Amino acid sequence: MSEPGRTTARFASGAAIVAGGSGGIGAEICRALAHGGADVVLAYNKSRDRAEAVVAAVEEAGRRGAAMQVDLMDDKAVSRFVADAAARFGGIHTAIYAAGPYINMRHISRLEPGLFRDTLGTDVFGCYHFVHAALPHLRQTRGVVAALATPAIRRYAVKDVLSAAPKAAIEAVIKGIAAEEGRFGIRANCVGVGLIEDGMYHALLANGDFDERFLQVTRDTVALRRLGSAREIADAVDFLVSDRATYITGQTLMVDGGFAV
Repeated sequence: MSEPGRTTARFASGAAIVAGGSGGIGAEICRALAHGGADVVLAYNKSRDRAEAVVAAVEEAGRRGAAMQVDLMDDKAVSRFVADAAARFGGIHTAIYAAGPYINMRHISRLEPGLFRDTLGTDVFGCYHFVHAALPHLRQTRGVVAALATPAIRRYAVKDVLSAAPKAAIEAVIKGIAAEEGRFGIRANCVGVGLIEDGMYHALLANGDFDERFLQVTRDTVALRRLGSAREIADAVDFLVSDRATYITGQTLMVDGGFAV
């Protein structure tokens, strides 16, 4: 996480908006942004208590925070969320997509078309609605977009198509934004999230999608021989949206312990 007092100049006015800010990774991103000097507005789906706890953490860091319940599949609701955040906080300088549905681990031969369609649609359209609504505001501030992706778009992991397929589409959208919106000063990048012991990890373990054999094989495959943490993902996002990365755009930074090398 960013060190207290380490500020980014462009955070001086406006706010960062974070889709999925109540989740394990999203919450760490919100905290990192606040310590970097940003006011933060997060969108959440159902976890109101967790969202309010994140807002409290943002305020404890000395910044303003707010949380709004938003259905990312409703493009009009997403547009209202973005417009309200911009109006309340005097603009938007950063938009981060850290949301996404539960990822069932299935072989393609055993993956029902309906589940594939629903998972893909939720993630891809949720991201698209969010970043599309943010672009007019980001043009005014020469802002930054970041989205969470996966190393599975570089090195496929068996039974992980429900992660790889939507994130490949999201990566394409982010690269498109980088190419088309750079003339307005907008930067856009992805962070590939390796296997971490936070966020969705606990549900995957509880539901049996992860077991100890799978986790040990993963550790043996990863160059660093360990799993990561939400804080390590947040640090990478924090870097990419900061003034330390002003000439980086259209990239996907894999934070995966060396899985995709």
